[in-house]
Amino acid sequence: MPGSASAATGQFRYTYTTAEGYEAVGFLNDPASGECINPPAPGSAPGTASRAPQNFTDATATVFLNADCEGDTYYPLPPGTSASDRLLLRSVAFS
Repeated sequence: MPGSASAATGQFRYTYTTAEGYEAVGFLNDPASGECINPPAPGSAPGTASRAPQNFTDATATVFLNADCEGDTYYPLPPGTSASDRLLLRSVAFS
């Protein structure tokens, strides 16, 4: 019998810049736990980093500078916390 997928409850927000130069806010609602997510940034140049993550979920979000949760540059963001515009991200995992 398949088990149910667990999810972080709440919303994860991030800011990105569109190809036209506009600021936009993306979000993930109730993101899956234990999976790597490359947050979508519609209208932005492929591979562009997002920034200023806000973790309004009940789980710790580990944000990575590289896509696919790879590399040595990452930052844990506890539930209910935010980071400045200086924190760049291309992927995130929730635990």
